[in-house]
Amino acid sequence: MNPSKKLNTNDDEKSTDEALLTEITAAFDRPELRVTGIYGDVTEDKCSEVVYGLLALKETGKRYVKENPEDEDSEVLEAYEPIDFYISTFGGHASEMFAVYDLIRDLSRTIDIRTHGLGKVMSAGVLLLACGKKGERRIGKNCRVMLHGVVSGQQGHIADMENEFSETKMTQKLYISALAEETNMTEKYIRKLMSKKTNVYLDAKEAVKLGIADIIF
Repeated sequence: MNPSKKLNTNDDEKSTDEALLTEITAAFDRPELRVTGIYGDVTEDKCSEVVYGLLALKETGKRYVKENPEDEDSEVLEAYEPIDFYISTFGGHASEMFAVYDLIRDLSRTIDIRTHGLGKVMSAGVLLLACGKKGERRIGKNCRVMLHGVVSGQQGHIADMENEFSETKMTQKLYISALAEETNMTEKYIRKLMSKKTNVYLDAKEAVKLGIADIIF
């Protein structure tokens, strides 16, 4: 038996163990990817994934911090890591948009949700971009934004059509009110844009000017 050869084998094993330990430690130190969003149409399936994803990210980002780090007896508070929400959509269903919007508003009381617009942010997607944390809503330099009135189609008995038309008007009223609350636009200005009865396109600079986003990247 060659003792020196055995010693080399042990050294190799020790080196491998140390490398593995270093790799595991680095993995734990790596920042967690806290991202969700909508890429494609705003549909029930996509928005259900977003809703559950946001709720899960909130819980996994929970941590406890002292109100005053220098005081051992300081009160311990709940804090949350921010979430990045990416949007690229031609639009979709208003009801699903409002589901995500209302959840983001609720979560934003305790957690920062930073929105990012990529490629196309249109129709229902505009409100979702605008509702992110103010000052941290980002939009791509080449992203196109589009606003228009609520689109719907009815058929059947006159009474049913009138009922559905009334609901469509209410949806548009809610959309205009929410968009005015999240941006620099007034309800009067938004109604004026929609009165053109056509798609209104904006570039990234115009979106920032109107308060739909804050930062162009």
